[in-house]
Amino acid sequence: MPSAIKPLSSHGFRQIRRIVGRENCSREKEDRICYAFDATRQEFMPDAVVFPASTAEVARILRLATDAGFAVIPRGAGSGMSGGALASAGGVVLVMTRFNRILEIDTDNLIARVEPGVVTGSFQRAVAEKALFYPPDPSSADFSTLGGNVAECAGGPKAVKYGVTRDYVLGLKAVLPTGTVVDTGVKTAKGVVGYDLTRLLTGSEGTLGVITEITLRLLPQPETAATLTAFYDRMETAAETVSEIIRKGIIPRTVEFMDKASIRCVENYLQKGFASDVEALLLIEVDGSGPAVRHSVEAVRTLCMEMGARQVEAARSPEEAARLWQARKSISPALYALAPDKINEDIVVPRSRIPDMVKKIRELSERTGLIMVSFGHAGDGNIHFNIMLDKTDPEAVKKAEASLEEMFDYTLALGGTISGEHGIGISKAPYMPREIPGEVLALMRRIKQAFDPAGILNPGKMQLS
Repeated sequence: MPSAIKPLSSHGFRQIRRIVGRENCSREKEDRICYAFDATRQEFMPDAVVFPASTAEVARILRLATDAGFAVIPRGAGSGMSGGALASAGGVVLVMTRFNRILEIDTDNLIARVEPGVVTGSFQRAVAEKALFYPPDPSSADFSTLGGNVAECAGGPKAVKYGVTRDYVLGLKAVLPTGTVVDTGVKTAKGVVGYDLTRLLTGSEGTLGVITEITLRLLPQPETAATLTAFYDRMETAAETVSEIIRKGIIPRTVEFMDKASIRCVENYLQKGFASDVEALLLIEVDGSGPAVRHSVEAVRTLCMEMGARQVEAARSPEEAARLWQARKSISPALYALAPDKINEDIVVPRSRIPDMVKKIRELSERTGLIMVSFGHAGDGNIHFNIMLDKTDPEAVKKAEASLEEMFDYTLALGGTISGEHGIGISKAPYMPREIPGEVLALMRRIKQAFDPAGILNPGKMQLS
């Protein structure tokens, strides 16, 4: 526990209860344990959980925490993959799910104002009803929240064409750890007055401020979309196809890839009778006007076949396309059929180096005897690399940890990054200095100190406190 952090006292909890009401906070073990873990399956018991409903309540809680010295950990849906919402130093988990309103959808200016507890998928459907489009689409969209997406700078399959969450955040209302409320950014397409605090807060993993309102940029809904699947006998050939698609000037809105183990998971879900010897699958989606989409579909189909695809199929209906995407999003949880435990990483390399990374993963798996599964957003080089193992086996754990270090070093040598969209949190904090030079880490710590002089907000994350 950081030396500056103190446990929440009984007096401190009584003060929180006066702020939010008895029914909106708890110190009961059965309530605390519900917020002690996230998708990493790590567990840290908080001292209390609290459910604020207004910016003023958040400000009063943070001011109290700074004065009393207890930690505050902002939390959305708890779907994070790096431990960013875990109470690793104890303290109060600040659950933001009561901030669940879409405040405005402005169809004239193509912006929306939302609270951070709005579920991403619900927001996407709400703007779609107005013929608008919010592209960031993490696999957890049906349950993750916009606040969590902003805190982690979530991406998703459509990032290859449309970018990630930070590309759509125009402005924020946030509460600093001292209790000060700030409004950052603009509601316009342009704005360069002062430092870009909106981008600084986006992706800061809840270490600099608690977001209570978000202004988002929207796009017109594409007229139509089409989904194709391409099957390959060699993973390397599929990876080379991705680079060739982009090189030819075709920009799909998604290019997902799956290796053999991932395909087995999809087959269990879809029961489509995929050939058992298929080594790789590309899931490609194009969008735009009707004629443009038809042209792109034929161009992609032709290119995939020329590059060595065994077969290319187009989804025959929106329902079939939706089932394919649901299957893709089911891969991660379905992997537990292969082993009881999982180490899940999301490395990114330049698209042209994907074939090198695929070869490295295969070589590592063969050398260590560990099950390694890769899938993800090939269009932007974002590979979800999974090691399946039994963590009660010390030898397997030792091999997995050594493999991770080797993978991260190789990723950086290829000009990549060790995290594309999962963040750093506590899971990747030990590896952060491999990518970020010491003088830059020191600068980040000074920024953290300026925002959070008492060090009470989400301590222990990203090696910043």
